[in-house]
Order: sequence, then C-alpha cells, then structure tokens
Amino acid sequence: MSERSSGGGLRDGVVEVTLTINRQARTLAVEPRMTLLDALRKELALTGTKKGCDRGECGACTVHIEGRRVLSCMTLAAMQDGRQITTIEGIEQDGALHPLQAAFVEHDSFQCGFCTSGQIMSGVAMIDEVKAGWPSAATADVAKPFTLSDLSNAEIRERMSGNLCRCACYPNIVDAVAVAAGRS
Repeated sequence: MSERSSGGGLRDGVVEVTLTINRQARTLAVEPRMTLLDALRKELALTGTKKGCDRGECGACTVHIEGRRVLSCMTLAAMQDGRQITTIEGIEQDGALHPLQAAFVEHDSFQCGFCTSGQIMSGVAMIDEVKAGWPSAATADVAKPFTLSDLSNAEIRERMSGNLCRCACYPNIVDAVAVAAGRS
C-alpha cells in the first residue's frame, strides 16, 4: 500500500475525500471500499438516506450527485471526491419543505416511510430531467422535445420505476409527483 498523506492520498488504509454535502464541504477519511451510503450514514450521521437492499434494487438510498440521481449504495465514497452531493436533508428551501415533500404529505404518499426519502429524491431529479427535455422509455415520440405538459401518469410511473415501495403507495406517489411537477 502506498503511504501518501496529502490531497486525497491513501494513508493507513484510508482515503481522504472532500465532499460538498448539502452545500457544506466535509472532509472524511474513508476506507476505499466504503460506499457513499455508509459514509453518509455512519461517518456523517445523515440517516435520512436509507439502506434498503444494499444491492441497487430498491432506490431507498437515492441521492443527487452533481444534480443527477444516484443509488448511493452502488458508488464508493472515494469516487465522489470534490463532488456536490444532496441528500434528503438538503432539499428543504429556506427552512421549508421542498414542494415534493409537501406534496407527499398532502397526498398521503407514504405509510411505513422507509422508501420515502429515496422516492422524494428520485422524484425531484425526475422533475428536473423532464424540465431538461429528457424522454423516457414511455415517451411516445423521442424525436419531439419533451415538456412538463407531456408528463402523464404513465411517464411518472416509468421514470420512478427504480424506486420500490413495500406498502404499495404508488398511486399516491404518482399524484404527489404530478402535483409537484405543476400538474393538477
């Protein structure tokens, strides 16, 4: 093993990384195989991001890295050095719930709550993807620019399909995402 000690080097079996998490720079010394999920939960006590399957199948651990949704159980913390990461704890706006969080409450979009943070993080990113014009597998015409007005319930279901809910609150989740996306 190499014995480097400065600037993200490996020393004593750990790697130093600096992550900007929820708009705050944090420097951590992590074991090279530590997932981002474990770094968030164990090293930073950000427990809103949930460990569900730990295999990238359920979506409970969804966070945003550089504005894109990522399963934090499937990426290493050491790979995220210098990156902007947003967790469920960081999407509030001036102390108020994010519009999608508020819509989840209004539409009773959770029961046990275990998947909720991942569902919300995925939904926030999904709305941004729609605003950017990204089509999905459910998009009828991928050659045509996609807009918020094209966002149907089928589109929402397809775009949220990587997030599982064992309580089956899917209709309420779709309603919440639709409302937050500006649909009534």
